[in-house]
Amino acid sequence: MIKFYSGNIACAEGAIAAGCRFFAGYPITPSTEIAEHMALRLPQVGGIFIQMEDELASMAAILGASWGGMKAMTATSGPGLSLMQENIGLGAMTETPCVVVDVQRAGPSTGMPTLIGQADVMQARWGSHGDYEIIALSPSSPQECFDLTIKSFNLAEEYRVPVILLMDESVSHMSEKVIIPPKEKIKIVERKKPKVKPSEYLPFKADDYVPPMACAGEGYAVHVTGLTHDEKGYPQATSPEVQEKLVRRLCDKIRKNERKLRDIEEFEMEDAKLAIVSFGTTARSCKAAVKRARKRGYKVGLIRLRTIWPFADEYFEKIANEIKQFVVVEVNYGQIKLEVERCVGKKVHLLPKMGGEIHKPEEIYKKIKEVYNGN
Repeated sequence: MIKFYSGNIACAEGAIAAGCRFFAGYPITPSTEIAEHMALRLPQVGGIFIQMEDELASMAAILGASWGGMKAMTATSGPGLSLMQENIGLGAMTETPCVVVDVQRAGPSTGMPTLIGQADVMQARWGSHGDYEIIALSPSSPQECFDLTIKSFNLAEEYRVPVILLMDESVSHMSEKVIIPPKEKIKIVERKKPKVKPSEYLPFKADDYVPPMACAGEGYAVHVTGLTHDEKGYPQATSPEVQEKLVRRLCDKIRKNERKLRDIEEFEMEDAKLAIVSFGTTARSCKAAVKRARKRGYKVGLIRLRTIWPFADEYFEKIANEIKQFVVVEVNYGQIKLEVERCVGKKVHLLPKMGGEIHKPEEIYKKIKEVYNGN
């Protein structure tokens, strides 16, 4: 089936296709169309939509719905994501699968509500306190808004972790052809369930980093707390040994699967001496600039990050010797640039925008020439 969708509508339809049957949210530009579409569609498929009083309550509601056995999602923008951070940390600690869509706009504070930003990258990773890991994906087209929303739900279920879909205003409001595959061809991942008797079940005991998840009403006794807890789920808030074991597992279930989670598009990278690194809508301008530079003899390629967190440290460390120069193009003041620089161990060039508009291919091409020729 072929549809003509905006990124926001494609995201909502992707959530429905992934099995999302609960949405709690609070309207905020530029994500509001997601909530509006879910309000229309969820009752049609037996789901529940609820508008909460604010973003704190929205995040709490989807955690509760997930523990009730439902695939749950919320959608927001930067100011709302700030308010959700405490409960995102709770979701990481309690290993609650859920999806948070952040349609980024220019900030800080209320900033420019109707215009693009990409400056929530570090907030998505480090917004809540303590050591924890999340997964964050970045689409650059309405088609990917559909596809990566489904992937976000699958990863949330597989790793029992909040997954953040880092959209941006431009991709959320552009409209393009979106191919909706037949239902039977959409890969859906369901959460792992316990296979032992209720009397033998330890809710937070994991043999492969991710414990099976029994939900309310399934006959298992489960204690869920944000406090440091043992494998039974009971608080052990004064035990450094329990904290060490728990937090290592919460982090390592993501860190040790980085290669599996990695999703990078390489464009014209076979013989590249200069690599452009970008993500989201900005990567579209970068691809046009790379094509132009290639026609003029510059050996330049594009690395587009579809998975932003966990960051692809190993990938960048491996190519550091092959690529002489890196240019990071992003609508912020250098958040991903810091990560690339950390990994490659050399100076990385930045082409930033503070928000409000995307880069033009001509600007990127000019930067390519400047760096490539050593000016």
